[in-house]
Amino acid sequence: MAKQASDNGARATICRALSKLGYCSRTQAETLVAERRVTLGGRVVTNILTWADVHTDTIAVDGVRLVAQSSVYLMLNKPRGMVTTRVDPEGRPTVFDCLAHIDNPFLSPVGRLDKASEGLLLFTNDTVLAQRLLDPVTNVGKIYHVQVKGTPTDEMIAHMRRGVCEGGEMLKASAVKMLRSGDRNAWLEVELREGRYRQIRRMLKGLDMECLRLVRVAVDDIKLGDLTKGAARTLDRREVEILRQRVKIG
Repeated sequence: MAKQASDNGARATICRALSKLGYCSRTQAETLVAERRVTLGGRVVTNILTWADVHTDTIAVDGVRLVAQSSVYLMLNKPRGMVTTRVDPEGRPTVFDCLAHIDNPFLSPVGRLDKASEGLLLFTNDTVLAQRLLDPVTNVGKIYHVQVKGTPTDEMIAHMRRGVCEGGEMLKASAVKMLRSGDRNAWLEVELREGRYRQIRRMLKGLDMECLRLVRVAVDDIKLGDLTKGAARTLDRREVEILRQRVKIG
């Protein structure tokens, strides 16, 4: 009987283990197993549901033992107009164009920002942390600065906190406040703790407000700061620890 994965994320099915080690994708790993090229503790693996520990088990492909890649944690200031994918079938620019200088095929974005949105986007090859950050149970907050056409009333802002029904879904912000306003538009600060599709834009649409710009400025206590648009930087040890503690990874 297959054993359950442990809480530290070290145990995984063999295909996922190959992915966690940074060797190949899970789909490619299935092919390697089918071709009998993967061994675990010196024995050929024939079942893709076989469990392995990436820290303690000897996993090899074609006789060469695999060693885990170092974990990478980055933030990117995503420019407007880029899609959050590695390759776009329509040929549009992607966020990975900004990371062309980084040679790590298993670096992935943590969540998404739509094409028209901009700002803080996290990347990592640490699949355990990425999954925990995206899990609604962990309730990680994300802060956005949003430019809207016109000036929202206090009631509109309160409505966003109570919840706006749009497309058959109840969408709500955990916090909303006015940052500044002028004759033609205003800036709001919106915090979300749930990850619904185009959530802020849909909330505004439900209130007949037009979104002019949407910039993510923080994930939990990790702030975009003055990072240049299109630039990326490595998270420092303190920032990584903040995220790990936030999602209760020891």
